[in-house]
Amino acid sequence: MRCRPRPPRVGIEQEEQMRSPAEWATTGNLLRITRWDEPVMSSPTRPVTDFGDELHQLVADMFRTMAAADGVGLAAPQIDSDLSIFVFNCPDADGRLIHGIVCNPVVTLPEGKDRRLVSEQEGCLSWPGAYQQLARPDFAICEGQDEDGEPVRVEGTGLLARCLQHETDHLHGTVFGDRLSKRSRRRLDEEKERLAPLYPDDWPIHPKRTAGEVDGR
Repeated sequence: MRCRPRPPRVGIEQEEQMRSPAEWATTGNLLRITRWDEPVMSSPTRPVTDFGDELHQLVADMFRTMAAADGVGLAAPQIDSDLSIFVFNCPDADGRLIHGIVCNPVVTLPEGKDRRLVSEQEGCLSWPGAYQQLARPDFAICEGQDEDGEPVRVEGTGLLARCLQHETDHLHGTVFGDRLSKRSRRRLDEEKERLAPLYPDDWPIHPKRTAGEVDGR
């Protein structure tokens, strides 16, 4: 998942008991991010059952790739893996930066009078540069397992709630464009096509181009 740049907030906190995204990234490989029109992005993932070294390397690769792309969340299909896992490093409604790893996630959303939808701009690293307004619940609980197979539970507010929903959608073969009206989806696709020359096919292995580079200036 990607969000539009916002001013830095004071007092952002990190989960101290966990290995940091930067620590994970030091042993990760920078990988190409897949696009929505590739088969892996529309296929349901398979459960994670082996929590060994291969999974840990996948997590490291995901954190490095997410950081290089300036993302706040990344699901395994976005680096061409069919495993049910995502990573995130995302602020909540209070500006606290929360990071984590969730395997085999199950998201629970509020119902009835507790359900409040908030419409905000949403973007995706697999449809780079394009954003559209999308309404989602402003609170989400995500439960699953961490990289070692231990139970994990994340309660998200604000952007973090949106991120948890967005990344879990990916693991079911759903992209946020699937949740848009036909008009909004058309606008999203038009914006993506307009910006496509800025993003090499193997982005972020090769970085985003500037408009000057595209024009040959």
